[in-house]
Amino acid sequence: MLKKEEILRMIDALHREKGVEREILFVALEEALTMATQKKMDVEEGFNVHINRKTGAISLEAPDGEEVELPSAEALGRIAAQTTKQVFMQKIREAERDRVFGQYEEEVGTVVAAVVHKIEGPNILLMLNGQNEALLPRSERVHSERLHVGDRVRVLIKEVRKEGSRVVIIASRKDDNFVKKLFDVEIPEIQEGLLRVMRVARDPGYRCKVAVYSMDPRVDAIGACLGVRGTRIRNINDELGQEKIDIIGWSDSLEELVQNALKPAKEIELDHIFADEENMSVFVLVKEDQKPLAIGLGGRNVRLASKIVGWDIEIKTPAEYEAELMAEGLLEEDTEDRPEETTVEGQEA
Repeated sequence: MLKKEEILRMIDALHREKGVEREILFVALEEALTMATQKKMDVEEGFNVHINRKTGAISLEAPDGEEVELPSAEALGRIAAQTTKQVFMQKIREAERDRVFGQYEEEVGTVVAAVVHKIEGPNILLMLNGQNEALLPRSERVHSERLHVGDRVRVLIKEVRKEGSRVVIIASRKDDNFVKKLFDVEIPEIQEGLLRVMRVARDPGYRCKVAVYSMDPRVDAIGACLGVRGTRIRNINDELGQEKIDIIGWSDSLEELVQNALKPAKEIELDHIFADEENMSVFVLVKEDQKPLAIGLGGRNVRLASKIVGWDIEIKTPAEYEAELMAEGLLEEDTEDRPEETTVEGQEA
């Protein structure tokens, strides 16, 4: 049996190494010794081991509450000693798991610093705080991003769950909320409650739109996010790499929000934005030279704008709209200003 001085040293060493509270370690050792003692004495309950927290002295309490002599290590036997060790280590692993789970469960939805520890196929293992491992799975990675062992990155803690004696921490760099939380960290006015990020729409690795709203009319929402000479948004850009960020003003007016969300397309008039509330769709007329900008490469700009607005958006030029109406017979061809056909004798004009 361990001497009381050895017990105190062991508890202290495990506390420093594992980060588990001393009281939890004492209770775990008591439970392990109790289980081994009851097994040796061939009883299921009633005899309980107690350890003095200050001196390390071990005592055995009988069912009637009286203190009895604790069997020696020789009396307990080799099998009982092994059982004590196995139970104690299992209790430590469970306590360590619960500590890590409790710590990171509180950080779900926050952005933390991490270091790329290992690359296993499409998945990446990260190290958090130099001691806890997190998984950045393929489904939460930006596919155009190339990470290497040793790279320092920031990630969103997306999920924490227990799996047996392990804690699985799922991280993300792809989630829309990752960008939102980066803004929360980098923009002081958001932390102070003067600005709010209303909605984020991403095509990870390529482009994202962030709709911001000022709670104080004296604060320019877009200007505050950009910072002097773009210093604030540059920190976010550095984290996102090549992903372009469009900061747009939020509006409670659907038409104004559509107008803002379709930027960089310009000169979209509010009375050229037609809402279909029943189908939650918006039809927008844009100038010929602005249509490519409104739609974007592969439809990316209008798709992200739709996510910001929450409605489907359809883009057409006036000429396309007129042609569509004529094809449906809803608009007659205008011939009023066309010259009449004339003929010269024996020849058509």
